[in-house]
Amino acid sequence: MKYIVVTGGVVSGLGKGVTASSIGVVLKACGLRPTSIKIDPYLNTDAGTMSPFEHGEVFVLDDGGEADLDLGNYERFLDVTLTADSNITTGKIYKSVIDRERRGDYLGKTVQVVPHITDAIQDWIERVASVPVDGQEGAADVCIIELGGTVGDIESMPFVEALRQFQFRVGRDNFCLVHVSLVPVLGVVGEQKTKPTQHSVRELRALGLTPHLLACRSAQPLEQSTKAKLSQFCHVPTDHCLNIHDVSNIWHVPLLLRDQNAHKAILRQLGYQNPPEPHLEDWSKRAVLWDSLTREVKIAMVGKYTGLSDSYLSVLKALQHACIACGRKLVVQWVAATDLEPAAEKESPDAFKTAWATLRGADGVLVPGGFGDRGVQGKILAANFARVNDKPYLGICLGMQIAVVEYARSVLGLSDANSTEFDPATPHPCVVFMPEVSKTHLGGTMRLGARRTLLTTPECITAKLYQAEQFIDERHRHRYEVNPQMVPQLEAAGLRFVGRDETGQRMEIIELPTHPYFVGVQFHPEFKSRPGKPSAVFLGLILASSGQMDAYLRGNDALVEPNGRFQSPMKPAKPGYKITEHITL
Repeated sequence: MKYIVVTGGVVSGLGKGVTASSIGVVLKACGLRPTSIKIDPYLNTDAGTMSPFEHGEVFVLDDGGEADLDLGNYERFLDVTLTADSNITTGKIYKSVIDRERRGDYLGKTVQVVPHITDAIQDWIERVASVPVDGQEGAADVCIIELGGTVGDIESMPFVEALRQFQFRVGRDNFCLVHVSLVPVLGVVGEQKTKPTQHSVRELRALGLTPHLLACRSAQPLEQSTKAKLSQFCHVPTDHCLNIHDVSNIWHVPLLLRDQNAHKAILRQLGYQNPPEPHLEDWSKRAVLWDSLTREVKIAMVGKYTGLSDSYLSVLKALQHACIACGRKLVVQWVAATDLEPAAEKESPDAFKTAWATLRGADGVLVPGGFGDRGVQGKILAANFARVNDKPYLGICLGMQIAVVEYARSVLGLSDANSTEFDPATPHPCVVFMPEVSKTHLGGTMRLGARRTLLTTPECITAKLYQAEQFIDERHRHRYEVNPQMVPQLEAAGLRFVGRDETGQRMEIIELPTHPYFVGVQFHPEFKSRPGKPSAVFLGLILASSGQMDAYLRGNDALVEPNGRFQSPMKPAKPGYKITEHITL
């Protein structure tokens, strides 16, 4: 097994996750089988209880693991299925060591950070690296490990020490360290400054780790003199000073690495004498295509965390994947749900007016998942607007639940219908707390991970989009569900529950057959969307919002009018997809 460790310096948020994922893409294009591990040096057991405002979205894995959003980058870029153990946290490591101490596994020894914590970290890495994640048998060829935070953080010290020991444990030909650092330009001077990177590398070397490659983040491409200076003071060959400058979309990052022969430098460090060339033709076409799209589709994103796009990162990526398939330029119009509520008309009239104007001008409406009652009335109003005005609508998790509440209020005339999450005393509980879920513990107690949804009819729009007749498998993360006792009443009024769980008691998918596209799903389809393999219901939203749904359902091979000389078939998202890329060269 070969190991690539990605660390970061100077400041957080430099894009270590994208860098690590892009390295995996390039190596996979060289014919290797990669897997990934993310180390988060916080005490939380996982990211499940963290606020999206603080940490971005919580990414859910097939096995129910709640993880850092970087694992979403790994899965999307590498097209793999990771596990909860692929996300290592300080909390997980310390809990495992303390559990062993309580069992007496250490035979009375004093349990210490070194060697017990550091050994546990190394054992965990080796164990997870050997688990296949790409559907093939046998261990992967290379494991890419991202160490969260920045070098020098107190909380990351046990992991740095563990990795220092690990390089000797696996051998020099099996270990490569890539350090991501910032090369800023001071506005007054206008010169690329290498000193922050020098200090970061010095700190790393003092801790016993020497980087083999530098991945330098900058706004503009690095000057040759800057690379020479970095090489001189950081003890790294000039051709190992990689530059990841700002690009128009992140799909260009693997191409930047390829063009700088990063794969050759990494593979030679890992003992490969004749590194193969990466084949990234499809990836290149996708990156170019995204930049060339001109025909806009406007999607109003009505949510609670609109001030931080990372809170909906997977949703945004799923929209991008669908837009590429449909040949449309994505325009996300953020709408704070609270700005749609009547109270905002008095408190913030300008924001109220802008929010409603945005909603009316959008081609489609998306209400993503969320927790808490803030902005719920605004989301209900958005669902009502989309339903009444035949505006394409996709509701995810809470977005489906509020659509059910809105239907009960507006169509059934139950004005006080609600979810017990927001009104425990409501006389018409459309959405109720799941009976098996804990009311006292938050972490890991929801309905989590991949679950099967049985389709009640192959004639519904969802079944046609998934190209499935009987069932689909998607990832879940919720505590509340549609009240099965109200389902007959809702269906009698025209709302169709076309997807249910294997017991038939949990509602998974709703549709309005008389609407151009009104779909709600209890699961989170965004977590399994991939570049070139768009999520079916996101694809449906973009198809309906751009007027292409009828052509798609007719099986038309050319969903997009050609706007250039080059055409190449996209990899189908599901068996039966017929989608064409169009790129202007």
